[in-house]
Amino acid sequence: MAYLLEVKNLSMFYHISNNEKVRAIDNISFNIEYGETLGVVGESGCGKTSLATSLLCMPSSPGRFEGGSILFEGENIISLKEDYIRKNIRFSKISMVFQGAMNCLIPVDTIGKQMLETLNEHMSMDKIKSKNLIIEYLEYVGLSESVFNMYPHEMSGGMKQRAVIAMALFLKPKLIILDEPTTALDVIVQAQIINLLKKLKKEFNLSFIFITHDLALEYEVSDKIAVMYAGEIIELASRKNIYSNAKHPYTEKLLKATPNINSNSQTLDFIEGSPPDLTLNFTGCRFYERCDKRIDKCENVAPVIKEIENKHFCACHLRG
Repeated sequence: MAYLLEVKNLSMFYHISNNEKVRAIDNISFNIEYGETLGVVGESGCGKTSLATSLLCMPSSPGRFEGGSILFEGENIISLKEDYIRKNIRFSKISMVFQGAMNCLIPVDTIGKQMLETLNEHMSMDKIKSKNLIIEYLEYVGLSESVFNMYPHEMSGGMKQRAVIAMALFLKPKLIILDEPTTALDVIVQAQIINLLKKLKKEFNLSFIFITHDLALEYEVSDKIAVMYAGEIIELASRKNIYSNAKHPYTEKLLKATPNINSNSQTLDFIEGSPPDLTLNFTGCRFYERCDKRIDKCENVAPVIKEIENKHFCACHLRG
C-alpha cells in the first residue's frame, strides 16, 4: 500500500549541552493513509509537539535529527535541503495549525497581510488573484471578506482559530498537523471548529494529525490513535480498539482518568508520579516507576512495540 506519510525509526534529540541531550522523539514509526486522521495523545512533555515540528523538518533549537526517515509520498524529506523544504514541502504539502492561535498571528499585521506573505513565499501571483484566493479560503472556514483587513485583536478566539486554519489550507497541502487546535476555546466554539475540520477533510480529502489532551475529542475526530509516553509511541491502534480494548497499562490509566458521560458508576483514576527524565539512558520500560502491573523484566529490558493483534501495536512485556 502506498502511504501518504511513513515515519520510520525517527529520533530527534535536544542537545542541551556537550554531554547531555533530551530524547524528545526516540525511534518512532507509524504511517498515515490518504484521507486518514491520526490522533496523538499523551501527557505534557511526552513529545507530541516535538513530533509535529519534526514532521515539518523544523525541530526547535537545539533539536537535531538522530536517525530515521520521514517519507512523504515516498520521498524522504529529511534528506532534502532546507531551501527546497521551505519552498516545496512546508505548508504547501505538509501544513500545521500551531498551538495557541494568538501566538501564531502577528499583532501589528492584518490577517490578509500575513497570508499574502506566506503565499508570496511559495508562488507567484498578482495582487488581485492573491487576495481573491485568500478571501476564498477565509470563506471556506466561515469567515467574511472583512476579516482580510482585520487585526488579530479585533477577532474572537474562534475567529482567530478559523483564520489560522485558513492559513494552513490555502496552499492546498495534503497533510495538516493540528496541535491542540481547540484548547483555548469554549465548548460551543470547539464543536464548531471540529465540525469545520470534518467538513474540510471530506471536501479536500485531507489527512490530519490531531494532537490533543482531550481523549473524548480524539475519539470524535480520529481514525486511529497513537499513545505517546516519554518520547515513544507505546500503543497504536484504531480508535475503537484504543477505547474499548486498550493493551498498555498507561493507555488504560489515561482512559480511566477521563470522565465518561455514559457511565453512571465510573470512578476516576489517576497516574501516580511524574514522567521520567528524558536526559537519562533508559535500560528498561520508561513507564516502570509508575506502572501498577510491572514485572521484574520491565526494569531492565525495554519493551519493543510490535503488532499483537491485527493493526494493534503495543510496547509492553505483558503483551508477549
